[in-house]
Amino acid sequence: MCGIAGVLSLRGEPASAVLIKRMTDAIAHRGPDGEGQYVSGSVGLGHRRPAIIDLTEAGHLEMQA
Repeated sequence: MCGIAGVLSLRGEPASAVLIKRMTDAIAHRGPDGEGQYVSGSVGLGHRRPAIIDLTEAGHLEMQA
């Protein structure tokens, strides 16, 4: 099953790409086959994804902005 993580700074402080990476690493068991991170201003998002149906590169989903 996929896993998602994220942060939002209500004070407008920039989100940390390092923190998002650490968060997605902590949920690696939720999806060891693919991951992505997105940081823009005070928002940071990350996901982990298992490749259940298509284990080829064609099954890789990227984090979209």
